[in-house]
Amino acid sequence: MAKGLLIVLSGPSGVGKGTVCSALRQKMPGLTYSVSATTRLPRQGEEHGVNYFFKSKDQFLSMIENDQLLEHAEYVGNYYGTPRDFVEETLEKGQDIILEIEVQGALKVKEKFPEGIFIFLTPPSLEELKDRITGRGTETQATIDHRMSVAVDEINLLKHYDYAVVNDEIDLACKRIESIIIAEHCKVRS
Repeated sequence: MAKGLLIVLSGPSGVGKGTVCSALRQKMPGLTYSVSATTRLPRQGEEHGVNYFFKSKDQFLSMIENDQLLEHAEYVGNYYGTPRDFVEETLEKGQDIILEIEVQGALKVKEKFPEGIFIFLTPPSLEELKDRITGRGTETQATIDHRMSVAVDEINLLKHYDYAVVNDEIDLACKRIESIIIAEHCKVRS
């Protein structure tokens, strides 16, 4: 049985990774979602075990120490990471799995899984990205400024990805990603 594809979707904070990933999973029900662990507090409507595994800092550090994470990163004062076992077991079953993670984490995964499919979700413009972050209504101006500075740095890392997809419209972004996955399944591997 062929192994599944590891699809890594990342991009700057506020670009719409969660929205696009959720819409994509509705269009591709066979695509398994890898739930990340984080120390950040849940946003309104987020559920433990569905959106994230919400962990205390001590719990998260224990996961790092016990090598239970495929990758982990600290981002804007919080830790994020991908539970290792779930990803590896899903791929071995021949199922595709999508990781929706920050850029730092994606680059760490690429070191361990260079055969993964790395997709960078870009905003139509930096101004649009700032509007999206501001529109959440959950961030202070200092946090918004910091996120924008980090976003520019992250966009400069685009060269480490296999594909770039502009999130101008959710349906179009999903169609582009779906096309990438189909093409990768048809690819002749050496």
